[in-house]
Amino acid sequence: GMAIMSVREGLDFDADITSDTQPLHRVVEAAFRVAPGPDSIRVLRDPTRGGLASSLCEIAASSGVSIEIEQDAIPIPPAVGAACEMLGLDPLHVANEGCCVAIVAPEAVDDVLAAWRARPEACEAVVIGEVRGEEPGRVFMRTTLGSRRIIDMLIGEQLPRIC
Repeated sequence: GMAIMSVREGLDFDADITSDTQPLHRVVEAAFRVAPGPDSIRVLRDPTRGGLASSLCEIAASSGVSIEIEQDAIPIPPAVGAACEMLGLDPLHVANEGCCVAIVAPEAVDDVLAAWRARPEACEAVVIGEVRGEEPGRVFMRTTLGSRRIIDMLIGEQLPRIC
């Protein structure tokens, strides 16, 4: 999202911000190939519209669970984080066209993560949080400072609108 915004708006940052757009079919196939059972891969989501925050909020609401993520675990490229801070944008609401959010059964996490890290398009895959039962429909983030922040859906128009 930030790569597109910088080009459309003619923003010049000191660091290069490159698009993360890429096909995800091989990543998805790799997950299903190593999953120990048919119910091991519970949710797969492309966080393009509304970014990671909206994707997780929709998953939590439709599944009746809560999700808690760790701020320090979210792989936000430093240039993107700096650009978002400068522009007053929350990087959790920025589109991620070439990323995949997965909810995976606990017994499948290590295998799926290893399979993804073996692929060039997902070599930096990480676990960013966990599904919980309390407070269904809510998403929380444990911040760097140790506080717990509520994560909301994107309100209004996504900037930039990609598709």
